[in-house]
Amino acid sequence: MNTIQKALQDRILILDGAMGTMLQRYKFSEEDFRGERFKDFHKSVKGNNDLISLTQPQAIAEIHSKYFAAGADIAETNTFSSTTIAMADYDMQDLVYELNYESARIAKKVAEEFTKKEPNKPRFVAGAMGPTNKTASMSPDVNDPGFRAISFEQLRVAYRQQAEALIDGGVDLLLVETIFDTLNAKAALFAIDEIKEERNLDIPIMISGTITDASGRTLSGQTAEAFLISISHIPLLSVGFNCALGAKQLTPHLEVIANRTNLAVSAYPNAGLPNAFGEYDESPAQMAEQVKEYLEKQLVNIIGGCCGTTPEHIKAIAEIASQYKPRSVFQTKNLAV
Repeated sequence: MNTIQKALQDRILILDGAMGTMLQRYKFSEEDFRGERFKDFHKSVKGNNDLISLTQPQAIAEIHSKYFAAGADIAETNTFSSTTIAMADYDMQDLVYELNYESARIAKKVAEEFTKKEPNKPRFVAGAMGPTNKTASMSPDVNDPGFRAISFEQLRVAYRQQAEALIDGGVDLLLVETIFDTLNAKAALFAIDEIKEERNLDIPIMISGTITDASGRTLSGQTAEAFLISISHIPLLSVGFNCALGAKQLTPHLEVIANRTNLAVSAYPNAGLPNAFGEYDESPAQMAEQVKEYLEKQLVNIIGGCCGTTPEHIKAIAEIASQYKPRSVFQTKNLAV
């Protein structure tokens, strides 16, 4: 905890960009996704990006290397969907521990190589814990609003399995991200807290929600301030937002939380809003120019990219961020409590 806290006080830290965007460049086929190990698997696995950590691990290591070389301080593990809940789509629940452990190990190995080359710029690995594809707060059936597809307890168990494997694999911090339902996130935080207590660990936790549209609310209906308050009972390293919006659209929501917390604030927006084909058109220069507003207003301590971003985007963001000082953090307790 102390190492990353010190780094946050010294400079704005750079988070990496999109893993999925980079994997698309490889144009992996069904056979590539399967590899030798899963060549006879009974279900199609193309699109299961987390599986690539097992079948094409060199690609994951290359992507981490490219982001670190571009200036990233923190790499996210390739584990966005590595829970039993999300892996059920592929009948691969039994692989959850291995997926998380191996993804963490690959990222940590690359991070250590870069830290060894540049000891004055230590690299960190964040264990990525995505929101799952189910929500605990809302019904998926409009005709049965009381129905829930998953319970808090099921989420807690799934997140605990994921977090334990990520920690065993060597991550430096845990990142509960793309939160559209805060109840899901609370299950993750509860599970992590259990592990911390049992193992006597002080692993830092980053929290990142997602504002889903122009209403300024999460999918489960919370404003930025409500989101902040509802997760403030847990000791956190940072709180922020990612995905769904581009840098410009995210600014007012970052302002809300930056003015109400003394935690570090993170932001990793998409490369603009998706076009009619679901693609992201914002160039590295355009995105860096928009991120400049965060820096001038001293809104963030950690900045990176989500959907559509590449090492080129991260390089442009890192260059502009190096010219600014981070927000002051860790001086008093969280203002939102």
